[in-house]
Amino acid sequence: MAPRLVDQAMKVLLQRVSSASVCVQGKSVGAIGQGLLIFVGFEKGDIERSALRMAERVLHYRVFPDIEGKTNASVFDISGDILVVSQFTLAADTRKGRRPSFDPSLEPRKAEKLLLILCKALRASGLKVSEGVFGAAMEVSLVNQGPATYWLEAKESAPSA
Repeated sequence: MAPRLVDQAMKVLLQRVSSASVCVQGKSVGAIGQGLLIFVGFEKGDIERSALRMAERVLHYRVFPDIEGKTNASVFDISGDILVVSQFTLAADTRKGRRPSFDPSLEPRKAEKLLLILCKALRASGLKVSEGVFGAAMEVSLVNQGPATYWLEAKESAPSA
């Protein structure tokens, strides 16, 4: 019997910022100037290809004004910074009831591996990439430019078990 295909949807909430920082237990662990703050959520079944595809999308997603003031430049084009914050709650199922279900969330060990792959791919661009601390309670501060906030998904198909 052929394996059944399952839709995957790694999720990123991307914010265009003038600055952003993240602290853990009162200590700064990452800070950026102009660029992108991205919150990342992984779901069960997400695969390495999803993380690599999302890195490419984040680097080249056109959310900054070009010299004519049109939203036509990417973080790569402006040599901006990127702050990556893992946020498993992005994978929550909120379709019913008054309490989110975290059943769709990828197990922490696998999610951390995909986060490392994503950050490595972002760093390969040569841009400054800072991170929060995986699994930690974090305080995130930001100055959102615009405001401009975007929801990205990297949908892939992978065989289910």
